Amino acid sequence: MTTRTLSVQDAMDTTPMGARRWAVVAFCFVIALLDGFDTQSIAFIGTAIADEFKLSATDMTWVITASTVGMALGAMTLGTFGDRIGRKRTILLALAVFGAFSLAGAFATAAWQVVVLRFLIGLGMGGATPALLALTAEYSPRKRRGTLMTLVLLGLPGGAMIGGLVAAAWLPAVGWRGIFLIGGALPVALLLGVLAVLPESPAYLVAKGTDDALSRARTLITRATGQTIADGTVLTVEDAGEKRGSVAALFSPAYRTVTVAVWATYLFNWIAWFLLLLWMPTALKALGLDAGTAALGTVTVNAAFIVFAIPLSAVLPRVNARTLLLGMFGAGILIALGLGAAGTQWGLVFTLIGLAGFGIGGQQLALNYLIANAYPTQLRATATGWGIGVGRLGSIVGSALGGVLLTGLGPSGYFAALAVPLVVAALATLLVKPARAEASDGELEAVAAGH
Repeated sequence: MTTRTLSVQDAMDTTPMGARRWAVVAFCFVIALLDGFDTQSIAFIGTAIADEFKLSATDMTWVITASTVGMALGAMTLGTFGDRIGRKRTILLALAVFGAFSLAGAFATAAWQVVVLRFLIGLGMGGATPALLALTAEYSPRKRRGTLMTLVLLGLPGGAMIGGLVAAAWLPAVGWRGIFLIGGALPVALLLGVLAVLPESPAYLVAKGTDDALSRARTLITRATGQTIADGTVLTVEDAGEKRGSVAALFSPAYRTVTVAVWATYLFNWIAWFLLLLWMPTALKALGLDAGTAALGTVTVNAAFIVFAIPLSAVLPRVNARTLLLGMFGAGILIALGLGAAGTQWGLVFTLIGLAGFGIGGQQLALNYLIANAYPTQLRATATGWGIGVGRLGSIVGSALGGVLLTGLGPSGYFAALAVPLVVAALATLLVKPARAEASDGELEAVAAGH
């Protein structure tokens, strides 16, 4: 008697998205919204914290950078828990961590306490995103996987935008402590919904291999796909390590220059993006806006990022990513110089801030497509992972630079200085040569999903 086997991903690929699977994507998107809110909340309330504790822009560097450092470490530590304790438990743990420490932040009595708590909040936030993306991927059919993962990722700027609106409307009434309370209460409340509704990943359970885990996986696959799994069917999962390249291979003679160039592109683009995101409200306040109105700058750039992301996601598989990136960097340089010269012409300032969602932030979507054309299939996953890791280092550097630039150059000099990392990133992009002919649309989408 021949034993029938069924790949978990094949079951998802060959059946339509039903209500249960859409609910998984929706829950992951909502959690990403909260993640985005907390990630950038310090940009909304940083000026109010600085006023209460009499902090200079340089002093605020520690407050603003702490969560970014925590996110990087969280992605490397708590983020790996998804493969050890499961996607659902990791998401629950991440929600509990950044919810609890955000609530605690409302009762901080010294600046150093805010720094420590923001770091701990970042640990939770950094650990949530990998599990959210993994769960979304494992419940999505292959042809929609990249699109649905991009949708979840757009929850991050979406949450930042909502947070800016909340800060603009409520900061005068509830103060920065109230924003901490909101940022903590929402994920704690969502814990109950996740516990009751969000399912575990069948692929994780099959990989675990115990009788109980396999039984749960069968039930979850049946509920998600409507397929009845015959008794005796052996469930399998794809080998995530298949054809994976080594880091050493990225520095082989054939790819050494490309790897350095790609890493430099990631590093300096993320420096510019996080330098803009986390310090813009402080710069706008220094130019004369009140704290509530300054927070609308973050709303504007994140809303624009989302608007630009929709057509970008559609055209990226069909255009030369390197050429597009060079055009985007050129636009970003002009936008940065324009912001530096705009002064208090608020209409022009906010128009340029909106365009920055394309010229400084839009590269976040395009960078993974650059890798698709620069490396062969067996090196792309490794190249993408290390590129994003270097990018996270750039987010830390960008977070730390803002206070120094504002203190030394003033708000106009700070905006103009955004052009410098963009110039370096553009020069690095010029060094990235395609390894072969354009990758297919399906391959490109798979690489984009790696973000």
